[in-house]
Amino acid sequence: METCRSCHTDIHATYIHTGMGQSFDLATPAKSAATYGPHAIVYDTANDLYYKPFFRDSALYILEFRLEGGDTVHKRLEKVSYIVGSGQHTNSHIVDFNGYVYQAPITYYTQEKRWDLAPGFDELNERFDRFLTAECITCHNHYPQLVEGSINKYAQMPGGIECERCHGPGEIHVREKLAGQIVDTATQIDYTIVNPRKLPRDLQMDLCQRCHLQGVAVLEDDKTFFDFKPGMPLNQVMNVFLPRFSNSSDKFIMASQADRLRLSPCYQMSEMTCLTCHNPHRSVKETGIAQYNLACQNCHATQTCSAPAATRQAMSDDCSGCHMPRSGSTDIPHVHITDHFISKKNVSGKKVASAANSNANFLGLQILTKDNPSPLEMAKGYIAVFDKYLASPLMLDSAKWYLDRSKAPRKKQFPTLVHYHFAKKDYGAIATLAAKNDPAKETDGWTAYRIGEAMYQTQNYAQAVAFYERSLALLPYQLDFREKLAIAYVATQQIPQAIAAFEWVLKENPKRKLALANLGYIYVSQRRFEKGEALYDKALALDPDYEQALLNKAAVRLFRNDCTGAAPLLQRILKRNPGHGQARRALAQCGG
Repeated sequence: METCRSCHTDIHATYIHTGMGQSFDLATPAKSAATYGPHAIVYDTANDLYYKPFFRDSALYILEFRLEGGDTVHKRLEKVSYIVGSGQHTNSHIVDFNGYVYQAPITYYTQEKRWDLAPGFDELNERFDRFLTAECITCHNHYPQLVEGSINKYAQMPGGIECERCHGPGEIHVREKLAGQIVDTATQIDYTIVNPRKLPRDLQMDLCQRCHLQGVAVLEDDKTFFDFKPGMPLNQVMNVFLPRFSNSSDKFIMASQADRLRLSPCYQMSEMTCLTCHNPHRSVKETGIAQYNLACQNCHATQTCSAPAATRQAMSDDCSGCHMPRSGSTDIPHVHITDHFISKKNVSGKKVASAANSNANFLGLQILTKDNPSPLEMAKGYIAVFDKYLASPLMLDSAKWYLDRSKAPRKKQFPTLVHYHFAKKDYGAIATLAAKNDPAKETDGWTAYRIGEAMYQTQNYAQAVAFYERSLALLPYQLDFREKLAIAYVATQQIPQAIAAFEWVLKENPKRKLALANLGYIYVSQRRFEKGEALYDKALALDPDYEQALLNKAAVRLFRNDCTGAAPLLQRILKRNPGHGQARRALAQCGG
């Protein structure tokens, strides 16, 4: 972007103040839009955890803690590395553990000037464990450098969306301009760089839809989220799916601008695009209402508004403000965004049924990136929706319906068939499908992992090891895969290999509680009690409610006939999970 700035200083000066220009950066006081102090405490009622954000020596931290009887019984402090969001709606926070990035559990909601749990964390607080893949990062930021073979480890992280995301690679453009090859863009197109306004309408929309068409994205075979370039059809890289409900016309998700616009009569009956109203180089906050209304008047100059005079006067004849009302979104709390569904019926002040009172019916899954998807593409979409959005058996039933109608070669269907059975937890079906497969010939890391998990669950541990090892040959920095391999090593009595695998994980990311607890178990089984318990304590420092570590530590106490030490650990499990049979039986040994 600095190279672009050398010639386009005026554009750069305004662009850096836009939502895209301020989308992502280091966690500094200058980047943060939040307020701090005694009010900045978030309480998670479901998990009895408090969160307090604060700056210390210009570094941002989040303190997680728990109180019992006025005493602090748990405390975990994490440094925030990045802030995501321009601050127009939110600031969310990212922690970085040796390059592995995760979303922090609290967000600042700018419009209401309040801290609260991050979106989705009210339903499932993943604390500091929600990993951020390229799908997420490449929408909220310029392309980072993803470590090859990883899903959330980055070697380099940019600070905001840069020019080439919308204008394409600039090397040829810069080289020709420096050589004096200037094109008069008033009369000609400069083909050394992409000018989105010169693209055909569908490709112009695809460019904006790359990030402003929120839904469930499914990559094409052998594609990544880094492969889309301005001027390409989006469906060459990915397809985007969205569940439709009977109340979908009234409810929408945060980044659904392109979808809502496409539903609008104004879009359908004209050649308008996002650029009809928006100048991407200028902040929405600094763009006057008159510019948006002028776009309306260009088509409706001869039409008279049918709204009552009092309504028009109250709205100051603001066409866009009335017919593109601000509303909340279904996925992000505490925000108010402009609804891009332009319609006579969608007006400011319209009453919308609340989520609590609506009985929405599922109408089906719509693919938003092509008109005639194949049955296999639809099956992939339904499985992805099940994984990421709506874990309903209906999604898998629909996936099966499409799989049964797919005419694609069996080899092309195979990864999706495995994924389908994996989602159903039908591990026997996967074991049967892959019974004659050579692990060394599997080319997809996730498919190899899913087969390995099926083999493990059906107690074919040797084959599980082979497929887990293959998954790691393809995705060596996927730490979940390596932890599963280590567990399979234990099952096959390959203890040195298991220790090496867990130690490798912890060298990469020392804050993996599963690796800590399982490595501790291995040491305890070798009667290296002190070393094992130290690892249990590290796991519990990360998660005070981690049942596996609590059980393992209690087992050591019981082995030593120390009920005084074991009972409080088991009671901690039962306090949060009263039906935990193993903890209840263990406590009974101590007369509890």
